[in-house]
Amino acid sequence: MASSVSSDSTKALRWPLHTRICIGLVAGGLGGLIANAALGGNNPALKSFVAEFAEPVGKLFPRLLSMTVAPLVFASLVLGVAGIGDFRKLGRVGAKSFAYCLMISAISVVIGLTLVNTIRPGKRISPETARSLQERYAKDASQEVAAAQKGKSSDSALTQIVDTLVPANPIQSVAGKNLNLLHLMFFALMVGAAATVLPEEKTAPFLKALEGLGAICACLIDGVMRMAPFCVACLVFSNLALFGADVIRAIGWYVITVTLGLGLHLFGVYSICVRVFAGLSPLYFFRRVRTIIFTAFSTSSSVATLPTTLRVSEENLGLPRSINSFVLTVGATANQNGTALYEGVTVLFLAQLAGVDLTLGQQLTVAGMAILGSIGTAGLPSASIPFVVVVLGNIGVNPELIGIILGVDRLLDMCRTVVNVVGDVTAAAFVARSEGHVLSPPS
Repeated sequence: MASSVSSDSTKALRWPLHTRICIGLVAGGLGGLIANAALGGNNPALKSFVAEFAEPVGKLFPRLLSMTVAPLVFASLVLGVAGIGDFRKLGRVGAKSFAYCLMISAISVVIGLTLVNTIRPGKRISPETARSLQERYAKDASQEVAAAQKGKSSDSALTQIVDTLVPANPIQSVAGKNLNLLHLMFFALMVGAAATVLPEEKTAPFLKALEGLGAICACLIDGVMRMAPFCVACLVFSNLALFGADVIRAIGWYVITVTLGLGLHLFGVYSICVRVFAGLSPLYFFRRVRTIIFTAFSTSSSVATLPTTLRVSEENLGLPRSINSFVLTVGATANQNGTALYEGVTVLFLAQLAGVDLTLGQQLTVAGMAILGSIGTAGLPSASIPFVVVVLGNIGVNPELIGIILGVDRLLDMCRTVVNVVGDVTAAAFVARSEGHVLSPPS
């Protein structure tokens, strides 16, 4: 009997990580809905449990993953650039990545705008429901609007670009409370480029040390991922226990529009891309990236998922490390197709709700802003909200209407992060094949 129990527990431990994360997601979601239905989202005991236990445990997983991001991004990007070696090849890889990401982002926004104009979710919500939702989340909306307006700058466009990309102090960029990934990536690109110019005997010890740093980060990530199912269950429980399903029902057409668009892009556009541009079967591709998908969904962060994306895409798809490190690291911030689609749909939905009819020219402007905005959006949970607030103000819609969608933003954030991260992998697969690499898992 003891032998049988031991065998069963061993089998459970051998369940694939994505299966265990999925179980955690389902268990946390059901627990949150049941708690909300039984006690109500405003129950003091439930709110205390969420604040004192569920939220801290839920945040532990993405924070531990984020802890490894700065050293891993720096090491991976320097090694990737140094591994490419030739400046002309580096420029070619960068140009291909940029062209692919721009094309796919444009397609995602077109899908979103087509759906929002067809379904018209903003016209399907009664004014009474809209008012009650806005009142319920007015405080949070006011905070978001104030934060977005505080972040506006009066500097020229070129000055803002320089400030956004080039760090005055790269150490300060990673030492502050909020990691500035763009600054870190720019510095890593410069270091990697310089390493290709110097003699190999001078750079070899430094590059060897970075390989060791990357290996240590990978070991840490393996340990952190073992905690994922438990932390994910707490994270999902926290959101659904407080908000429940009522807010989803109230703005259900908006949720349907966003998730339908993300689903079409994920399983439609990406399937075509991996077949045509990477020469891979879509079924094979999605089976190989399951762990990436579940990690992205549970963390709601492209940055926190990056360590897993780097490891799994290399091990399961055979993507070469040099291209993998460059494309995926840059893509975690610069290639966010799901975010572009979400931002376009959200702006038009709230404009419809406010009774503001946007002309075709205005909608195209929103589309362009969504594409550009997604490039500069941090790969962190709810990072799109400030951008949406700014766009709403520019088109004459009350920015505080953003409060209506705050209750479901985390759920939709989880979905669009999956699209963002998988899009990065398709970009890396396209670039790798275009450079003559055969994509198959290492033996």
